[in-house]
Amino acid sequence: MTNLLPKMAEIWQQTLNWQPTAQQQAQFQRLYELILEGNRQLNLTRITDPQEFWEKHLWDSLRGIAPQGQFIPSLQEAASVIDIGTGAGFPGVLVAITAPNCKITLMDSTRKKITFIDNILTELALINAKTLVGRAEEIGQQPQHRQAYDIALIRAVGTASVCAEYALPLLKRSGLAIIYRGNWTEEETTVLQNTVNQLGGVIELIEKFTTPLSDSIRHCLYLRKVANTPANFPRAVGVPSQKPL
Repeated sequence: MTNLLPKMAEIWQQTLNWQPTAQQQAQFQRLYELILEGNRQLNLTRITDPQEFWEKHLWDSLRGIAPQGQFIPSLQEAASVIDIGTGAGFPGVLVAITAPNCKITLMDSTRKKITFIDNILTELALINAKTLVGRAEEIGQQPQHRQAYDIALIRAVGTASVCAEYALPLLKRSGLAIIYRGNWTEEETTVLQNTVNQLGGVIELIEKFTTPLSDSIRHCLYLRKVANTPANFPRAVGVPSQKPL
């Protein structure tokens, strides 16, 4: 008996003004099955219940790219997107499924996880996504990646200041970094403001919302790149997390 993900068409419609096609729904289901399989070898996620998986991985991933309940317009066009520290593929694989015109790079420093993601991309026939093994501190200094992306996604990776230092160097000017968060406070905003200023960005929006099934509070931080990031950022491997800006 396979675990079936719930369809949740009404919730998708109410919260994101969107519904998955039959093909996307099938891809979500296959992704879920592959992650349950992969979990035996790799510690990918503790969330395996179908409803919880739908809410905490699928819905949460897509809610991040839909500030104020509407998908970011550039995702309809050929935006270049990087998912930093993709892990089990969230949110990047979901974005690849729902925004087929985008080009998505799924980056992680753990080769085993990237091998797993490569398999997912093949299984789901996602030709608009590719993988990259590496650390954000190094990738952000490489000419082919620095200032190369329209959107950077970063979920469950370090503090917001660390996330900003990983993401902003990779963005083109006017690009957008989306940082996924659980709780968030005013004090954290003040700290982040200072960090982002140093990196050539501004905080465009901090959005608080509740998840549709469990009413958990979530936040997404949207940082707009307005100037070039100084050449010394990101700092060397390990430095951003040990000495946040």
